Amino acid sequence: MFQTILIQPLTFVLTTITSVVGNYGLGIIVLTLFIRLILLPITLPSLKMAGKMRDLQPEIDKLKKKHGTDKAAMQQAQLALFKEHNINPMSGCLPNIFQFIILIALYQVINGVITHHTAGSIQFLWLDITKADSFYILPIVAAVTQLILGLMMMPATDVSAEKVLAAATATKTDDKKADDMASMAQSMQQQMIFMMPLMTLFLALKFPAGLALYWVITTVFSIGQQYIASGWGGLPSSVTKIKQRFLKKGSHV
Repeated sequence: MFQTILIQPLTFVLTTITSVVGNYGLGIIVLTLFIRLILLPITLPSLKMAGKMRDLQPEIDKLKKKHGTDKAAMQQAQLALFKEHNINPMSGCLPNIFQFIILIALYQVINGVITHHTAGSIQFLWLDITKADSFYILPIVAAVTQLILGLMMMPATDVSAEKVLAAATATKTDDKKADDMASMAQSMQQQMIFMMPLMTLFLALKFPAGLALYWVITTVFSIGQQYIASGWGGLPSSVTKIKQRFLKKGSHV
């Protein structure tokens, strides 16, 4: 079923494109852009929704401070806030699910049709797209672009955990525990921003370069979409913080 629904059409489209451009690497780039254009009606509303979520973060933090450990009241208040601003928190999952499914299907296509390279060359720049990049250039680019995208999706200003904790110094113990939980959740979210590039690097080192090429192109496309939807987001502030940390370390040497 899965093969009939997705793998066979992907194989046909990629083979057709490659027969025109003469190279599977170029074919994957064109196919990736084609897929992203098809997914635009899904991804653009999702990006706008994510932007609204970031804008509402100060209000969510106020709700956390107000309701403390009352999870039921917090959930109801948060749902009411989302409803008021027409936000569906689950809408951002759909594009990621599609991307993951396409990635699996494309892996099957590369291992199948491309290994026979009947429609064109499997050599693209320095790459054999059926094998991992032996120079590690594409995996590094994939990890860096993933990091840039993750930082762009962060709020432009740090409005949550630290400010909530600072405002909660005179509250009850239960409220402080709730704020500590919020701080922990934010910390885990920030860690994931740096974990994703590491996971991307690891996978790109192991899998065929054709998959890494697809991931780089789709991430660069996502960076463009993210910029259109919400600008550079938290990227400038994150870069500034990194610079400050390096300068502090340098001054202690």
